[in-house]
Amino acid sequence: MKTFDLAIIGGGPGGYVAAIRAAKEGLSVALVEGRDLGGTCLNRGCIPSKTLLKHAELIEDIKDSRTYGITVNDFSYSIEEMVNRKNKVVNQLKNGIKGLMKQNKITVLEGFGYVDDSKTVTVETGNGSEKLQANNVILANGSKPFVPPLPDLETVDYYTSDTIFDISEVPSHMVIVGGGVIGLEIACIFNSLDTKVEIVEMADRILPNEDPDAADYLAKEFANNGITIHTGSKITSFASDNGKTTVTMEKNGETKSLQTDSVLVSVGRTPNLTGIEDLSINFDGKFVKADRNMKTSIDGIYAVGDLIGGFQLAHAASDEGIMAVNHILGNSAKKESIIPRCVYTFPEIASVGLTEDQAKEAGYRVKAKKVDIAANGKAIAAGETSGFMKIIAEEKYGEILGVVMVGAHVTEMISQATSYMHLEGTVDEIESMVFPHPTISESLFEAGSAWLEKGIHFN
Repeated sequence: MKTFDLAIIGGGPGGYVAAIRAAKEGLSVALVEGRDLGGTCLNRGCIPSKTLLKHAELIEDIKDSRTYGITVNDFSYSIEEMVNRKNKVVNQLKNGIKGLMKQNKITVLEGFGYVDDSKTVTVETGNGSEKLQANNVILANGSKPFVPPLPDLETVDYYTSDTIFDISEVPSHMVIVGGGVIGLEIACIFNSLDTKVEIVEMADRILPNEDPDAADYLAKEFANNGITIHTGSKITSFASDNGKTTVTMEKNGETKSLQTDSVLVSVGRTPNLTGIEDLSINFDGKFVKADRNMKTSIDGIYAVGDLIGGFQLAHAASDEGIMAVNHILGNSAKKESIIPRCVYTFPEIASVGLTEDQAKEAGYRVKAKKVDIAANGKAIAAGETSGFMKIIAEEKYGEILGVVMVGAHVTEMISQATSYMHLEGTVDEIESMVFPHPTISESLFEAGSAWLEKGIHFN
């Protein structure tokens, strides 16, 4: 039985990043992956959705081309070719990870890993099993779509985020159960393909964990683009007849039914516990409990990513994987708390830190300022005037507590705000920095100036 300094269960953004960092630090590493390197993010999540969202963006640009003096008399698209391109993108990136594994001399074992308290890993493959011994283990099992026990759901066909990106035919109508990030991004894709999209959300608003101003703005944009949102609605039944599905819901005591070609269930994700059933580790609810160094209750066993809850984001998992490796190496390590969050809808939403309500609940004396992007020169020139920039800061000293951005390309800009917060910056430092003109990022400067009541274009 071979012994490794580190065995990692799961080859997603938490696992493979940790493997590369550990190998570069001189550790012998075994990475166990039961499906595909890259995990959910690369194969069934972030990358497939962003690839198809780019297709949707191009379709929207063509539809709007007359605004720019360009006439496109006729155009068509192929969902088959779109999915094929998505697969090419995924395979290119997956092959890149395989190359990195080889380059860094990481032993990759294809199969499902089962870990016990002694840090013995049994890898079950299609051809049997093999065992390895590890001095340290990182659990990076990831998560899977959560399918709630909705009444009669088992009687109808439905998609999850694991299956929707391989769809072979564009439906004329789609009901999306869940108004979270994944469901809203998929809504944008199919709305651009002229599918009539209706979203059913139990909470009083979409994106219930994000800033209310951003969620409300996006809801209005969706309505303007023909997407119907049913908030505060509870699904009471599903029924199938002649290839159609009837979704019945209840709101404020009133019942309403939607007939649809297609149903997507997108109500969040649940940790994948396969392979850790024999571990006597502590849990925090349904998640594995890990401390600020990613340590579980068993010495030498760490857990990262969706398995431990918190921000279920690829970049958070990667950071946690690196933190775990640092701790194994005896370096100072702590979990990064300033994690940017991105929603790749039309328009995009990007945020970091606390929302205004969260900051108040935490006991801060809060001052917030929001400026619209509509007056920004670059935004007007590009025809991308939807959105705003919002700064949430402590009133006395101007410490930045949170930033919310809505608009085109804001997912590329949020790292600027994250940098300020990472370095414990203040609003004064935003206002004193020179931003290039013309850029949409200038709106962050405008928000900072307005917060300080020194606004140039905004009061």
